[in-house]
Amino acid sequence: MMYETHILKNGLKIIHQHTSGKAAWCGLIIGVGSRDERAEEEGIAHFIEHVIFKGTEKRKAYHILSRLEDVGGELNAYTTKEDTCIYASFLAKDYERVVELFSDIVFHSVFPEKEIEKEKEVVIDEINSYKDSPGELIYDDFEELIYRGYPIGRNILGGEEAVKKIQRTDILDFVRRNYQPGRMVISSVGDIPFDRLVRLIERYFGDIQGYPSVLERKRPELYVPEERIVEMDTYQNHCIIGNVAYDYTEENRLPLSLLVNILGGTGMNSRLNLNIRERYGLAYNVEASYTTYSDTGVFTIYFGCDAGDLEKCRKLCHREMALLWDEPLGHRQLQKAKTQMIGQMTLASENYENMMLSSGKSFLIYDKVDELADIYEKIEEIDAALLQQVAGEIFAADKQSVLIYK
Repeated sequence: MMYETHILKNGLKIIHQHTSGKAAWCGLIIGVGSRDERAEEEGIAHFIEHVIFKGTEKRKAYHILSRLEDVGGELNAYTTKEDTCIYASFLAKDYERVVELFSDIVFHSVFPEKEIEKEKEVVIDEINSYKDSPGELIYDDFEELIYRGYPIGRNILGGEEAVKKIQRTDILDFVRRNYQPGRMVISSVGDIPFDRLVRLIERYFGDIQGYPSVLERKRPELYVPEERIVEMDTYQNHCIIGNVAYDYTEENRLPLSLLVNILGGTGMNSRLNLNIRERYGLAYNVEASYTTYSDTGVFTIYFGCDAGDLEKCRKLCHREMALLWDEPLGHRQLQKAKTQMIGQMTLASENYENMMLSSGKSFLIYDKVDELADIYEKIEEIDAALLQQVAGEIFAADKQSVLIYK
């Protein structure tokens, strides 16, 4: 699919993919997340994602939410460790409504004191409900374990006491420092001529002054594998085994993605699923994942099992990892793995909302978006020797940290 791009004078980037049909998708991605908070600002990036919808200079919260829902659209947002996104799905005829609303929310929010205090209770409820989901909480706690002492290790939601301390002046200062047009991308997928989209964005964003600013992120340098057991009084034991991995600039990130897919990807035929679940029936859910950041990455294996099966599951995980760096994949195994990954990527590309978000993030990071055909070609070029090398670097047993909830 062809992409069209443009950069406004203030640095804001635009990327668009034209599609036919009445539905459209658009997102404003800001390259600032929880790792960019100062020590005294814990949880503020995510908190702003909540209160940014609570009122602007010309709209109350109800009118913000109704602006798209009144015409059948949906407005949403999320925060990660490195970016914040406001995005919408809507009818293509309503593009101007969406672009104007994004501008109003991001650059003209007033953050009413009363709404801030109410939203603190909402976010604290979110934090507490997260504690009731150990299968999700363990991922954040694992990153805190391997990145101890670094901002990237902090939980995105922040802690209850930190959220209670957030004040309106803190919010305004964080937004002023970080919500700069030069750190933003507007990504669009829908039926609108690109020149018209650019004119709309220029109308509502062009006058916003951009100030040169550089994010100063503290790169995690020291990693010492560690094992930690947390008493959680859970029905199951939950376990993560993992290691630091390649960041999103390193060449070997694609071979590692292929390896992780073989080991414990979304397919039911992954090695971990076939072994731990299908062969032995030890766990309902076992999966491997790989997350990239700007200067680091995280490889993990997660499973939940009965307490008596914990050590057997751990041994099976280590055995499957060892097989990938002990023995090169045969030609048929390698081709099957490549075909599966290419098929999964093709199907995912048919989800236009995901496409809009991923292309916007790529343009924000790399100033380009690789065509699927180019990615497929790179996958086909991966050989067994390279996979074995990468597996040896990332899957080695002495490099793995372990976090267990009991």
